[in-house]
Amino acid sequence: MWKIFTKKRIAYASIAVVVGGASAYYFYPGPSRRIRRQQAHSLPIKPQFLMSATYADAYNQVQSETSSENELHALWVPPSRKEMLNILKNSSMEGPSEKDNNVKEPPFDLLIIGGGATGTGTALDAATRGLKVALVERDDFSSGTSSRSTKLVHGGVRYLEKAFKELDYGQYKLVKEALHERATFLHIAPYLSYPLPILLPIYKLWQVPYFWVGSKVYDFLAGRESMESSHFLSSSKAIEAFPWLKKEKLVGAMVYYDGQHNDARMNVALALSAVSHGAVVVNHVEVTRLLKDNDGKVNGARVRDNLSGDEWDIKAKGVINATGAFTDGIRSMDNPKCENIVAPSAGVHVVLPNYYSPRKIGMIDPSTSDGRVIFFLPWEGSTIAGTTDSPTELTYNPMPKEEEIQWILNEIRTYLSPDIEIRRSDVLAAWSGIRPLVRDPSAKNTSELVRSHMINVSPSNLITIAGGKWTTYRNMAEETVDTAIKVFGLKPLNECRTERTKLIGSHGFSPTMFIKLIQQFKLDTEVARHLANSYGDRAWAVAALARPTGKSWTVFGRRLNPLYPYIDAEVIYAVRREYACTLVDVIARRTRLAFLDVQATLESLPRIMEIMSKELGWSSEQQKREFNQAVEFLITMGLPRPKEQGKS
Repeated sequence: MWKIFTKKRIAYASIAVVVGGASAYYFYPGPSRRIRRQQAHSLPIKPQFLMSATYADAYNQVQSETSSENELHALWVPPSRKEMLNILKNSSMEGPSEKDNNVKEPPFDLLIIGGGATGTGTALDAATRGLKVALVERDDFSSGTSSRSTKLVHGGVRYLEKAFKELDYGQYKLVKEALHERATFLHIAPYLSYPLPILLPIYKLWQVPYFWVGSKVYDFLAGRESMESSHFLSSSKAIEAFPWLKKEKLVGAMVYYDGQHNDARMNVALALSAVSHGAVVVNHVEVTRLLKDNDGKVNGARVRDNLSGDEWDIKAKGVINATGAFTDGIRSMDNPKCENIVAPSAGVHVVLPNYYSPRKIGMIDPSTSDGRVIFFLPWEGSTIAGTTDSPTELTYNPMPKEEEIQWILNEIRTYLSPDIEIRRSDVLAAWSGIRPLVRDPSAKNTSELVRSHMINVSPSNLITIAGGKWTTYRNMAEETVDTAIKVFGLKPLNECRTERTKLIGSHGFSPTMFIKLIQQFKLDTEVARHLANSYGDRAWAVAALARPTGKSWTVFGRRLNPLYPYIDAEVIYAVRREYACTLVDVIARRTRLAFLDVQATLESLPRIMEIMSKELGWSSEQQKREFNQAVEFLITMGLPRPKEQGKS
């Protein structure tokens, strides 16, 4: 057996050991060496010496496409979760500051609580300004509202209508801001977001000029950042574009453009991008109480690792509360007597098979039976319909109510051709997201809900950012960091850069890169498109982990379920490179299988658990616990509960 250890391979193994030890020191230093870490993101030793031939081929392909040495390499490996935890735990052991040997400088400028869109966006903004940032998330990135959106990147046509009807400048300002952020969104994450035409059917003649003017004003407000110009379609052209439409009394349709994205994967990209710029970001770590100095100012938090049970303190110059619908829980830690400011509202969506809508155009019903707006959109090869908007109780795993699901289906029926029968059994998944509408505690009239977002600084200097929507996360983050700099007297190295900072995966992405993935790895075309549109240029690293199929074609990429393009390599990649720790992390937020088809997800669980068990070393008890938790999660996503034994 010793014959396999040639001199050449022994030399390579020695290099791997040296590089591994050096990388642990180089990539995971304390905050004092943070700037140097940001200046170089990849090892000086090429992965040809350390990886498989397939991985080396991917490296060579990506290396040839790299346009700048300063860009993050597609095969960059982030620090592991364990290493991130060690940084947080060891941060309190750092020595006194250089300025004053008697005063201990907090290891972090900012501690951000919450790993949703706003929290990770704030971490990225602060890190790109050169600040020392730590972020903790109780569950997983995007585990709350941020993964349960309508998947639109939009200015909000319904807000524009309200702005003119009610002469509400706040609504107008919100639309204007969101349209600008929509353009930024599509620029910094081109593989995760894209333009989507949306059809507005018209069944009354007087509505033609009304909707035409509204659409043109929407285009005008976008200015140079407009996508495509809205346009009117005759009834015949509307049916041609959307054959499912009810033809009776159809006058025509307006088509306008907005954006669409993969919300949970966008959230993960934000977290990883923050890490790549030096932030320490950890999921499944919960804040149990806030820490305060002798003057009563918040200066850190006591946290608990929900996977291991370990507890420790994190100190920072300032703390930001970005916990969305759970904002009041953190505020009550600061002041138990404070009044709740969040008014939770439930938004329910259902997922239907792709044959219910065209692949490249959506539809909006602006005036449902009770005045709410409903969208009917293609997404990830399926059809999304929603959303509702109704008061709800605050819960970690909200369940969609059956009456809300039925309401959505009934509203859809009024716009679709009578020969199309929409059945309840056609619903592949259904979920409820809690929108955190907020009241500004500093406003004179605290009974009114804030229509956009709100930043509040408590007497103890806890900064709370709440409200808003996915499209404006970046602007919310910028304003939050600006506030933190003033309140805590921070000294950033530069101004906000997030309007120009492309997210991880974007630098080497092109709309045609899936073709090179097919040529390099002999992937199925649908799988290659999916990888490119979910990971950007990091699809090379995912594909390099794909296992052979044993077929002459497709050669690599075993599907987790034959109906969907997710492959086994994505599970491995999620664990190794994207901080996935549980089955639910993978099925809901690294892949989107649970949001598309709960039954297919249930069938795929054993295979996913097998891969994760091997990667994470789960015991049989842990496997059983993970499986049961995943099934409970799927029940909140529309999976019928198994019938009790002994009952029919």
